[in-house]
Amino acid sequence: MNKTLKINGQTVAIDVDENMPLLWFLRDRLEITGTKFGCGSGLCGACTVHLDGQAIRSCVTPVGSLANKSITTIEGLSENGDHPLQKAWLDNRVPQCGYCQAGQIMNAASLLNQNQSPSDQDIDMAMQGNICRCGTYQRIKKAIRAAADELAKEV
Repeated sequence: MNKTLKINGQTVAIDVDENMPLLWFLRDRLEITGTKFGCGSGLCGACTVHLDGQAIRSCVTPVGSLANKSITTIEGLSENGDHPLQKAWLDNRVPQCGYCQAGQIMNAASLLNQNQSPSDQDIDMAMQGNICRCGTYQRIKKAIRAAADELAKEV
């Protein structure tokens, strides 16, 4: 297979079986480990990354289907970890165990890319597929609102 894709701005050869899930290509082949394994069925959101700017579940996405596409992981969201969502996450003390946080942030970033001023209902709808075992949903919503406010100031 002579296919490539961009991951966090870098061109990468797809040199594995095309049916390998993107999650395992990222973690095992490229050692990009911010994206987490949760359920393996695309239901929990821990493995969320962006495909051409849209949130997808990497555990159910075959790497072979991504030729010439652009993938962004939590590591690629911002160079110094200073994306408004990442800052708002810390300011609002969202993480507890932290396991789901990369997926939560990536899903929230996709929401804010599409809707810079989401209502609480918009946030609830967009984030409903991301599970937090620690139950920090109210802090997540507060952090998304804070990041949206910060992004609005930058415009």
